[in-house]
Amino acid sequence: MSVSKPEKREELIDYALRKLGAPVLEINLADEQIEDLLDDAIQFFQERHYDGIEEMYLKHEFTQQEIDRGKTHPGATGISTNSLVTTTGISTSINSGYGTTTSVYTENSNFIQLPEHVIGVEKIFKFDSSSISGGMFSIKYQLFLNDLYYFNSVELLQYSMVKSYLEDIDFLLTPERQIRFNKKQGRLYLDMDFASIKEGDFIVIDCLRALDPEKYKKIYNDMFLKMYFTALLKRQWGQNLIKFRGVKLPGGLELNGREIYDDGQRDLEFALQKMKEEYELPPLDFIG
Repeated sequence: MSVSKPEKREELIDYALRKLGAPVLEINLADEQIEDLLDDAIQFFQERHYDGIEEMYLKHEFTQQEIDRGKTHPGATGISTNSLVTTTGISTSINSGYGTTTSVYTENSNFIQLPEHVIGVEKIFKFDSSSISGGMFSIKYQLFLNDLYYFNSVELLQYSMVKSYLEDIDFLLTPERQIRFNKKQGRLYLDMDFASIKEGDFIVIDCLRALDPEKYKKIYNDMFLKMYFTALLKRQWGQNLIKFRGVKLPGGLELNGREIYDDGQRDLEFALQKMKEEYELPPLDFIG
C-alpha cells in the first residue's frame, strides 16, 4: 500500500520513486545509490533547514581526567597515553638570513568531547561564583534582603539602574569564558583555568543539535525533504542513463539521459532557491 505521508526511510524512498514514475516506469537506480542520496538529503536538511535542528542545553559534569588534561602544560611530561590528544611538538626550520631558526609549536588539550549530534555551540553559561551575584553575602542578596522588604521603598527605575551597574562590575571582574568549537572535531575548547574547577563541577552548554529522523518520524514527511530527495534521484537517474546515449531499444526507442539529468538539475536549483527564501534562517546581520 502506498503511503503519501512517509514516516520511515523505506516509505520516503517509495514515495520519491513514485513521483519519478514507478512502477509504470523503470527507474534505473541502484539501491546503494538511493540510500546514499537519502543520507545526503537528510544531512542537508539538518544543516540548512530551520526545522532540522533544535536549541538545547546540555549539562556536563567534569571528570578528573578532563581536569588533568585541561590544566597540564602542553610541553609537560606525565601526560596519560590514553588521552584524547597527543601534545607532541611541531618543528619548523626557517632560514632568516641570520642562520637557521627552529620553532616548536604545541597544542593544548583544554577541551571536552561533545556528542556527535551537536553541530553548533552558542555559549556556556557563566559560573556564578562572584561576590556580586553569588552567595549569602552577595550584593544582590543584600539588596533584596534590606531594600526590597518593603516593596514601595525602591523605585523600579532606580532598581534597574543598580542592577545594570552591578552587571557591568560583574562583567569586568568575572568575564565570560571564551570557547572554540568545530563540529568536525566535536571538541569544545574552554579557554579558562582548569585548576579553578574540581571533579563533579557542572557547566551548562547552549548548543544546537541535529534532529534524528529515526526518533522524530515527521522529518520524513517534510515537504522540502521530499522535494529535494526526489530531485536528487532524478538527477542521478539521468546521470546513469547518459552513459547509454545513442543506444537503441527494441521498437526504435532511444534513452535520453541528458534531458532527465537537466530536468533534475533544474529541480535541484528550484529546491535550493526555496531553501534560501523560505526554510533557511537568514544571517543575523539581516534580522531586525
